[in-house]
Amino acid sequence: MRNVIVTGGSRGLGLATTKSLVGAGFRVIAIARSQSEHLTALMDQPGLVDSVKFVAFDFTDIDGIPALVHAIKSDFGPIYGLVNNAAIGTEGLLAMMRNEHIEDLLKINVNAPIVLTKYVVRNMMSEGRGRIINVASIIASTGYNGLSVYGASKAALVGFTKSLAREVGKLGITVNAVAPGFVATDMTSGIGDHDLDRIAKRSALRRLVNQEDVAAAIAFLASDAASNITGTVMTVDAGATA
Repeated sequence: MRNVIVTGGSRGLGLATTKSLVGAGFRVIAIARSQSEHLTALMDQPGLVDSVKFVAFDFTDIDGIPALVHAIKSDFGPIYGLVNNAAIGTEGLLAMMRNEHIEDLLKINVNAPIVLTKYVVRNMMSEGRGRIINVASIIASTGYNGLSVYGASKAALVGFTKSLAREVGKLGITVNAVAPGFVATDMTSGIGDHDLDRIAKRSALRRLVNQEDVAAAIAFLASDAASNITGTVMTVDAGATA
């Protein structure tokens, strides 16, 4: 069974991704600060005891990432895939944001996934195969009022994706990103229903995407069917950027 790490895998898009990957036959190691009730329920389902594992970790602890990766490999074996999903979406006009909030957002959204990928990709290199999937956002290219720092963090992941794909492609490792549109998650809870409705009406399909749509795209990029896709950004936004 091939192991895939999903950061932020206990809730929201991370949980939906965990379910999708398990359904595709992978073993998922879900990493989050705490284990949610929904993840526990998934782990307790008959037949999934060995398919879903939980590891507690706080990605503000950048220095602890090497030991985290070593422990995962020791406990579960070689790492086949990594989904860098964990992120925070602190809102606010840049001129009014506290410096510590900017630093925390960039630490979680940029520094942590890059450092985690560094240590995971070393394992993939020794295996001669692997899938790295970074969760970006359409905000990286479109922008959105009050999300300038968040948008910058997601744009950084896109640039990281494209360059890393060239670094490790010859070793049999693919690196891609998924750019969701606005999805109903805890991160978008601060956007009012009126604004979400307005966003939906601007999309080509006149609706928002759901978590399962994005999770399906991630599962596809982790699959054998996507073996010749690398260095790309797959947009899942119901045509909001069409």
